[in-house]
Amino acid sequence: MPISPELNQRIAALTAHYDAAVLPLWTASGWNTDLLLPYEALDGASAAPLSPSRYRAMACARQLYVFSLAGKQAHADTLFGSLQAYFGNGEGAWIYSVDPAGSPLDATRDLYTHAFVIFACATYHARCGNPDALDVLDETVDIVEDRFADEQGLYHAALTEHFRPKGAGVLQNPIMHLTEAYLAALEATGDEWYAERLREIAMAVHERFVDPASGCVAELPQGSADNRIEPGHQFEWFSLVAGKPDLFGDLPLADALRRAFAFAQQHGLAAGTLGVSAALEANGALLDGTERIWAQTEFARALAVHGEAQSLATLADWAGQFHSRFLHAQGWHECLAPSGDVVRAEMPSTSPYHLATSYQALAALAGMAWPKQGG
Repeated sequence: MPISPELNQRIAALTAHYDAAVLPLWTASGWNTDLLLPYEALDGASAAPLSPSRYRAMACARQLYVFSLAGKQAHADTLFGSLQAYFGNGEGAWIYSVDPAGSPLDATRDLYTHAFVIFACATYHARCGNPDALDVLDETVDIVEDRFADEQGLYHAALTEHFRPKGAGVLQNPIMHLTEAYLAALEATGDEWYAERLREIAMAVHERFVDPASGCVAELPQGSADNRIEPGHQFEWFSLVAGKPDLFGDLPLADALRRAFAFAQQHGLAAGTLGVSAALEANGALLDGTERIWAQTEFARALAVHGEAQSLATLADWAGQFHSRFLHAQGWHECLAPSGDVVRAEMPSTSPYHLATSYQALAALAGMAWPKQGG
C-alpha cells in the first residue's frame, strides 16, 4: 500500500536523526578507547559518559548489531573481538558482565545475553562476511539448546556460571529475543533447523504464556502470581510473528497476536500522544504509565508490519509525536511520564538497537535504502 508524503517525510526525518545524532555517539564520547567497549550510558544533555559500574555482554552485542547493520565494518570487527575477549569462554558460553576494569563481575549464564550474541553474530556475518561469526553463533546455539532447555519446549531464563539452576524460571522476554535471534540465524545460514525450532517455540509460548481472553503474551507463565502485560512486548511479538507469515501464519500464536495487537492499542496508549505505557493488568487496567523509548519504537514497527490503512494513518501521527517528544539534538530521552516530563534522561548504549530495528521496518515501508552502508 502506498504511504502518504507526510509519512514518508517523517520516516526520513527519523532516520536522518539516527544517522546524524544517535549512531555517531558510540564511536565518540560513548566509546571507551582503553577497554574498546561502549560505555553503558551517556548523559542526556552533554552526551558525556556516565561513570560505569559494569559493562554487559548484551550491550556489547547490541552495539555489534547496530554497527554491522550500518556496514561500519572496522568498528564492528573491534566490537566482535571485545565481545569474545571480555565475555566469552571460547566455547559458546557468555558471562553477564565485567567490572569497570574489564574483569569478570557477574558470571551468570543469562539466556537474554546468549540470545543477543546469536542475533548480533548473525547480522555481523550477513553484513560484514566474517566467517568466524558463524562459528561463534553455532557454538552459542549449542549452549542454549544443551544447557538452557527446560525439557518442556522452552528455556530457563538464567543459570549459574556452571549451568546449574538458580530459580530464575522461564520468562517470556528472553524467549522472545531468542526467537528474534533464531530468525536472524535462519536468514543468515538458511539452516531449516531454525525454522523447525521456531515453530516449536511458538507453540510452547502459546501454550504457556498466552492469556486466552486477550491473546496477549504475559511476562510470566499463565497462573503465576503478580503477572502483567507489557504493551511493548505485544507489539514486538506481533512484528516478529506477523512479519514471517510463511513460518508462523498457520499457528495459534499468530491468531493470538492479532488480538494482542488490538488489545495493546486499546488499553496501552496514552490519549492524545500515542505514548505506549509500560505495563497493564490482564484486564487492561493500567499498572505503569511510564513511556519507555523501546516500547514506542516497537509500536511503530508493529504498525509498519501490519501495514493496513488505519495503521499507516496512526503511524504518521506516531512519527510526529515521537520525534517531538522523545528525540532531541543530542540524542534521545529514554523514558517519559505520560505528562511528557523526562523521568530518565540518560542515553543507554542498548537503545540504538531498538531505534534501528524499528527504523528498518519504517524505511522498508517507505522504499528507502537504510541504513546507508560503509565506513
